[in-house]
Amino acid sequence: MLKYYWGSILFTVVCLAIGAVYGYSVGGVEGVLSVLWIIFVLSILEVSLSFDNAVVNATVLKDMDLIWRKRFLTWGIIIAVFGMRIVFPLAVVAIAGQLNPIEALRLSVTEPERYEELVTGAKVGISGFGGAFLAMVGLKFFFDADKQVHWIGFIERRLAKIATVQAVEIGIVLLALYGVSKLLSPADAYTMVVSGIFGILTYIGVEAMGSGLEASSEQVNAVHRSGFAGFMYLQVLDASFSFDGVIGAFALSNNLVIIGLGLGIGAIFVRSMTIHLVDKGTLTEFRFLEHGAFWAILALAAIMLMGAHYHIPEVFTGLIGAILIGLSWWWSVRHNKRHGTHG
Repeated sequence: MLKYYWGSILFTVVCLAIGAVYGYSVGGVEGVLSVLWIIFVLSILEVSLSFDNAVVNATVLKDMDLIWRKRFLTWGIIIAVFGMRIVFPLAVVAIAGQLNPIEALRLSVTEPERYEELVTGAKVGISGFGGAFLAMVGLKFFFDADKQVHWIGFIERRLAKIATVQAVEIGIVLLALYGVSKLLSPADAYTMVVSGIFGILTYIGVEAMGSGLEASSEQVNAVHRSGFAGFMYLQVLDASFSFDGVIGAFALSNNLVIIGLGLGIGAIFVRSMTIHLVDKGTLTEFRFLEHGAFWAILALAAIMLMGAHYHIPEVFTGLIGAILIGLSWWWSVRHNKRHGTHG
């Protein structure tokens, strides 16, 4: 098992060393202890919020060729850690505050309270985009007329039956966006709907990219799960999963360095967990685990959308995903024992 995680462990040691040096420079020994504790908590937060991400990533990655799997672990890590955990918060501040990137970076270092205020102020747009994209991912899995395996049968069978209605998932997401927008002020309602529409369009764009690049594939249902298209799908998916973690991190610290180190550690471990799940064939062995992950995605999508109006603790967000995946795992084990199988 260690072979899957030694890189993550090494990365963690490096991040903690950087955190210790940074903490000492700003507060001596007390600063070191404070910074290391926050980094540790942030890393646990990221893993707990993104475990369902690892399971879903594994469902996509298992159909990708070896070259793109390796690129997911190299280029993908750079994008996940540097892009989403550092560049993304800076981009949000730059757009929200109408600043250039350099000024946004200066603000994060010299005026962290103002920086946090700008990121938090962009929460409605982030919630709309991320919630809509994740809702599309989750609903697409269940609105599948060819789906034979059902976990929560009385719901999933009905969803599969109405999958013949074209674009039904888009209609559901649009209704959800409209419903949430009615809870918001006119300005925020507009932001919610527009950002949600762009989330839907992003999902359609990634799907279209997969169809265009892999149209000759024999595995038509797995089009977006191979090659460049699959890689891009995973990056957008990871970004959507990261939104709540980045926003939630500001509850613990408004320091970009500390946030980047803590969330970066969590992101690396999620990557390692993904490869572990793929290589061990865990998704095949536990037949309902994938279902639990997609239910967790729908739960996270609902939480993100409702989070535009209500404050939902990050602890609850992490727990609901862990509970759903845990239940699906337990149900899979029970199924295997009942039928005398291992898959």
